[in-house]
Amino acid sequence: MKYAGLVIAGLLRHRSRTLLTFASVVAAFVLFGLLNGVRTVFNEGPDTSGQDRLIVTSRLSIIQPLPYSQLARIAALEGVTQVAHANWFGGVYQDRKNFFPNLAVSPEAWLDTHPEILLSPEEREAFLATRTAALVGEDLVARFGWKVGDKLPLAGTIFPNNSGSNTWTFDIVGVMRSGAEQRARAAGEMLFRYDYFDEGRLQGQGTVGWYVVQVEDPARSGEIAQAIDALFRNSDAETKTQSEKEFNLAFAKQFGDIGLIVAAIMAAVFFTVLLVTGNTMAQGVRERTGDIAILKTLGFSGGTVCALIVAEAMLLLVAGGAAGLALAELVLPAVSNALRGQLPPLEVGAGTWLTGLGLMLALALLVGLPPALGALRLKIVDALARA
Repeated sequence: MKYAGLVIAGLLRHRSRTLLTFASVVAAFVLFGLLNGVRTVFNEGPDTSGQDRLIVTSRLSIIQPLPYSQLARIAALEGVTQVAHANWFGGVYQDRKNFFPNLAVSPEAWLDTHPEILLSPEEREAFLATRTAALVGEDLVARFGWKVGDKLPLAGTIFPNNSGSNTWTFDIVGVMRSGAEQRARAAGEMLFRYDYFDEGRLQGQGTVGWYVVQVEDPARSGEIAQAIDALFRNSDAETKTQSEKEFNLAFAKQFGDIGLIVAAIMAAVFFTVLLVTGNTMAQGVRERTGDIAILKTLGFSGGTVCALIVAEAMLLLVAGGAAGLALAELVLPAVSNALRGQLPPLEVGAGTWLTGLGLMLALALLVGLPPALGALRLKIVDALARA
């Protein structure tokens, strides 16, 4: 601690340069905290234990449809209280940039298995009674200015209408609101009736995209998941039963290897930080050649001078990295809330902090050791001649 003043003085010799470097380190570790939170979620193994809702999809692919006839067999299993089903529609409102999830669902069963969807009794009744009914999330209402009673046309990019047009018309009968639960994502979705969809499409009648299975005892969810898959083993429509979390991750992974993409971005960010901080440390030591000679003249050993320079790099990287991870820890819960349950809760966990600390120390050694070793080898006469 007695050398702390020298370490701080070395960093503050050029305050603006140090501040900018510190800011770049903070920004890098904010990105690391955010991206590693996402990467951790995608790399977690499957787990159906303790889940009150299970998702049943085709074993072959998440986009492979399942026969509607499977519903009755799943519902008959012991421990299953309700089975709903859904189909991804992929409709577009006016322009492709207006993307939002829109699903064809079994109306009553879907609402029963998703109690986090908040509707008035009148809205629920209208959805169950109107063949062309649609429910839209409160976020979509705010985004597009829709209201109950509006006609909503969507262009079917996957499923053309058997009327000879790609346009499907829906009647907005309710606005879905949702509580603060992480899985309450309905505020950004549109739901409409499966019977209207199945009757109106040109092909694929009698199939569904996936089943949602409500279990009576969450402690038995793993057992029930195995029973469902065993029921259709060696059939022409084998199933894969998983938790909602795994289903959401599998859906997101259709857009690419998220873990690999995140790792590549983080590698690029830290390579840039290595260059920036390395340049700052090297330039700072070059400008203090005379100061180093004076320190050695006053009796400071070469090892002490070397340690002081490495300590400067440590302080810069650890302080900036810790500040960046702390900011990421504040931001990630807001990101999770904005996603409305599309992904499991994101957080900067203990593993991220430990990995981050390791990166801080490794970067500090990489940028601090070369100039420190140069100062260690520097002779007093040569240093004074350069000063």
